[in-house]
Amino acid sequence: MDSVKVFNPQGQAVGQLTLDPALWGGPVNLRLLSQAVAMYRANRRAGTASTKTRGHVSGGGKKPWKQKHTGRARAGSIRSPLWRHGGVVFGPHPRSFAYRLPQAIRRRALQESLKGKLRDEELMVVDALQAEAPKTKPFAGLAKAFGVARKSVIVLEEPAAPLVKSLRNLAGFELRSAANLNAFDVLNAHKLLITKAAFERLEHRVKGAADAPAH
Repeated sequence: MDSVKVFNPQGQAVGQLTLDPALWGGPVNLRLLSQAVAMYRANRRAGTASTKTRGHVSGGGKKPWKQKHTGRARAGSIRSPLWRHGGVVFGPHPRSFAYRLPQAIRRRALQESLKGKLRDEELMVVDALQAEAPKTKPFAGLAKAFGVARKSVIVLEEPAAPLVKSLRNLAGFELRSAANLNAFDVLNAHKLLITKAAFERLEHRVKGAADAPAH
C-alpha cells in the first residue's frame, strides 16, 4: 500500500496521504502483537482475588475434642482446611500481574497494529476535526459517515478542550491522543479515525521502532 485516502468529517475523500514503504510495507508480525496484547491485558488485571487461610478464618481457637481415646481422628481446630468452613490451602491472594516490554518493542507493536488496520482498510485518515465550542451535535454523523458499527477510536494529535468535550459523548467512540495510543487500543477497535496531524505524529513515533528486533 503506497497511499491512504484522506476524508473530510462527512466521509468524502478529499485527498491522498503517501505512506512510507519502510514503515508500512511487509507482513504484519502477529507474534509480536500477541506478546503486546498479553502484556496490556495483564496490566489491566485487578489482581484482587483473595482467600483466607486457617489463620485468617475467625474461630477455631479451641481444640474440638481431646487428642486421644475418643475413637475419632485427631483434630486441632474446626478451621482446619479439611473441615467445612475451614481455611483455604494455597488459595489466591492480592497481587499485581503487571510487567513491561521494552519501549522499542511496544512501539514496534504499535506500528504492526496500525499496519494491520491499514491492510484491512479499517484506518480512516480525517483531514481535520475542529470545534470552537463544546457541542456534540456537529459530530453526531461521524458513525454513519464512516460506517462505524462497533466500538471505534478517534485519535487526535493534541486534544483541545472544546473538541474533547464535543467528542467524548459520542456513542461507540473512544478518544485517544497520538502520544498515548498503544497496540491494544488499535486492535481492540473496530475502526480508527485518525486526524492527518495525528497520523503524522504516529509516523514519527514508530520511526524509531522500525529498527527494533522482531521478537
